[in-house]
Amino acid sequence: MSQLSDENVILSMFEYDSQTKTSENSLNIAFGIDKNFIFGCGVAIASILLSNKTLSFKFHVFTDSLSDEDKVRFSQLAEQYKTSIKIYLIDCEKLKSLPSTKNWSYATYFRFVIADYFYHKIDKLLYLDADIACKGSLQELVDYPFSENEIAAAVTERGDEWWSNRAVRLSTPELRSGYFNAGFLLININEWHNHDISSKAIEMLRIPEWAEKITHLDQDVLNVLLVGKVKFISGKYNTRFSINYELKRNVINPVNDETVFIHYVGPTKPWHEWAQYPVSQSFLTAKAESPWHSVALLNPMNSNQFRYCAKHKFNQKKYLQGLRSYFNYYRAKVIKG
Repeated sequence: MSQLSDENVILSMFEYDSQTKTSENSLNIAFGIDKNFIFGCGVAIASILLSNKTLSFKFHVFTDSLSDEDKVRFSQLAEQYKTSIKIYLIDCEKLKSLPSTKNWSYATYFRFVIADYFYHKIDKLLYLDADIACKGSLQELVDYPFSENEIAAAVTERGDEWWSNRAVRLSTPELRSGYFNAGFLLININEWHNHDISSKAIEMLRIPEWAEKITHLDQDVLNVLLVGKVKFISGKYNTRFSINYELKRNVINPVNDETVFIHYVGPTKPWHEWAQYPVSQSFLTAKAESPWHSVALLNPMNSNQFRYCAKHKFNQKKYLQGLRSYFNYYRAKVIKG
């Protein structure tokens, strides 16, 4: 069984429960984040609550970092919306030996800790990436019935060409029928446990031959392990859009009135100061209705962010700010170099 199921992976827990009425039908929703996504996670929770005022939720945030300020804000969020939020501080040492990149930290593996932790506690869990905003009802997910042998429900990513690419690269022909994005996973906890998914995933990530094949870390591994045992559901539950697409001509924004979750993929997030576009509005609306309402959007902190900031400022016709960002980009490159 997975080493990550050990309770000692969780160092401490903070519980903020302001629910005035509990429901048998509460949907458990979990996030796995590092300190860079705390802000986004708090607003993501607020967006779910804003769009689902009659439903009951229990939120679970697994993180390796939590400041006193964060604790206060999550406590205020639970009180504001009369909900339940538990924050789990976890020991990441066992995860740091796994592959990571500049865009994916070891926090991407938190979902293995999460799925194992909830065995014997709950039957169904919605795992979400923190770079999302909710703008629709989750009633169908509350009521969702898993079929026999179904480990998870997910949303496919891209199309046939990408599925074929993954099928070949990951030596798994069945992926030609569909490859999912792991930022949204409705998990059948018991089946996940019965198939020992977490420990199998960790084992695969430690095998050099697999480490060479995978480019999307745990997402690739989960697609291989869940082949034939995942149900593909409506794209409205994981509508992906990179704010950097705004830099392209004739960009098609897939977000529409049916969209339930906007998933802001890519390095520019809606909490970045240079992400001022209509697609960010769902995030900004939830931010305004949360304890993070007075927190400033984040300014660029490194050369990569200065470069994107400059491009977006020029795209937004804010040329002086764009030039300033390019100057800071080159300065950061020189200092780094």
